[in-house]
Order: sequence, then C-alpha cells, then structure tokens
Amino acid sequence: MTITEHLEELRKVLLVSLAALAVATVITYFGFRSQLLALLTRPVRDLGVTLVYITPGEAFFTSIKISFLAAIFLALPVILWEVWSFILPALHPHERRWVYIVMPFSLLLFFSGIIFGYLVVFPVALRFFLVTASEGFQPLITISKYLGFLTTFVLPFGLVFQLPLVIMLLTRLGLVSPQFLARNRKLAVLVIMVIAGVITPTPDVVSQLLLGLPMVLLYESSVWLSYLVRRRQEKVESEEV
Repeated sequence: MTITEHLEELRKVLLVSLAALAVATVITYFGFRSQLLALLTRPVRDLGVTLVYITPGEAFFTSIKISFLAAIFLALPVILWEVWSFILPALHPHERRWVYIVMPFSLLLFFSGIIFGYLVVFPVALRFFLVTASEGFQPLITISKYLGFLTTFVLPFGLVFQLPLVIMLLTRLGLVSPQFLARNRKLAVLVIMVIAGVITPTPDVVSQLLLGLPMVLLYESSVWLSYLVRRRQEKVESEEV
C-alpha cells in the first residue's frame, strides 16, 4: 500500500479503538461504577478510614477516572485486535508465531502483577502508612489522592512482572545466558532496588522493599527460566546437527 493508504488504515485503527474505549467508559460508568469504587476503596475501608472530597467536582471526576481505567481493560481485546490487524501484513510467518506465543503470556503476567500488587502488597503498604507510621494522627484522605496513590503503586507490578518474559526473549536471542545472570546476581539486586526506589510513589524504604523483593524473586525465577530456554536451544541444535 501507499503511504496514504497506510495512514488511512492507521486512522481507522485509532477511530475504532477510541470508539471502543468511549463505549466501554459509558458502560462501566453507568453499569459498574459503584462496584468498582467499592472494590478499589476496600483496602482503606478495612482500616476504618473514610475517604472525603474537598472540591465540588472531585468525586464526579474521580468516578470518571475509575470508569476510564476500567474501560481500558474492557476495550483491550478490540484495541489489540485493531493493532494486530494493522501490523499483521508486515510480519513474516515466524514473527507472527512469536507474537502469538508472547502476547498471551505478556498479558497474563501483566494482570497477574496487578492482582498481586493490589491483593498482597498494597494492603501492607497502606496499613504501614495509615496505622503504623501515623499513630496518633487522624487520616483525612481525599478520594482523588487515594486513587492516584493506588494507581501509581499497583501499575508498576504489572510492568515488573514482565521480567521473566524479557529474560526469556533475551536468552532466546543469545544476548544473555544463565551463567551471566547467575554471575551478576548481586549487581542485578542493586539495580532492582534502585529501580524500585525510582518508580515507587513514595520515597520510603518500605515501599521500595515491597516492590523490590518481588522483583528479586522474579529475577531468580528468570535465571531458571533462562536455563531451561538455553537447554532447549542446545537440544534443538544438536538434533539438527
């Protein structure tokens, strides 16, 4: 196709994706807004803290943000299908096969990280900040600030859970080896802790450890995964020889 035809196809992808996102936002706002709000605020309600709002439109716009975030996940199949349809003609058969393999695992790891961060790590961090570290003070938290803290705290877990997949691909491409990963374990732990300190929403050691320790465990599992991938490669190469 010509450049104009490519741009026209890209325009179609963007329009369909935006339309799906808009429809999903309307559905989540009018159909699941209360349930989503109850789900997201459950950790703070379990601690006996009541969220407030200090401006007239804060509660309304926060509900819009919650509905929009949920709509992204609801419209994700349509968006991914449109993007996939756009790039599919440019891929070779072996590249398509890799996308078919990698994409489901990537989404599974992302959602697993989100769920792990929300159910396991976030309640611990919230209890530390609101109970342990704030003893003697009365918390007065707005709904928008709470949502912002929740989002910036949980989303990084979806990203760091991609680490095993990244290590597997790097091993498959021959850029790293299990021996290299094991030999540089101490350096990797240091880099992980620095990254955890950068992407956590608060500059405290507790948040850094709550994000860094799962990353270290993921790195250790990635070493074993790299070993399995390399062993599989060597077996295939020996059979070909």
